[in-house]
Amino acid sequence: MAYQKLQVQSALEVHPSDSANIPNTSSVPASGTTTGTTANKLVDSGETFESKVQVGDIVYNTSDSTAATVTAVDSDTQLSLSESIMASGENYTIYRGSQGGCVLYVGNLGDVKVKTSGGDVVTFQNLSNGQFIPVQVSQVFETGTTATGLIALW
Repeated sequence: MAYQKLQVQSALEVHPSDSANIPNTSSVPASGTTTGTTANKLVDSGETFESKVQVGDIVYNTSDSTAATVTAVDSDTQLSLSESIMASGENYTIYRGSQGGCVLYVGNLGDVKVKTSGGDVVTFQNLSNGQFIPVQVSQVFETGTTATGLIALW
């Protein structure tokens, strides 16, 4: 009996977001700790965003596992974001946009609402622990997703 063999070269813990895709892990233009709190902004007084970051990049708040998309590079020290995910003293990593579809691993049971690389929005219901979703996924939505421990695999 034949079986499907999944071999990947990179992986990333998924931070579900209603406004950000799963990011491209091959490029990290910036990371650090925020120095201020402003709604829908990332503020870091020690950074040089204008030379590193571009609209469409994806910010992962690694302190609370949230994500947002960069909507504007306001200055060297401030970015506008699609959602208000950052507070002073929180850590972040910025990834270069989306890298297309990935396969998802579901660590803990529940539902997973996704956008496929073809643009379809579907909810996979009642997934089990340790299950793979064999569909090319570009986004995992926060709303409608109850499963945890999601990992993107390429």
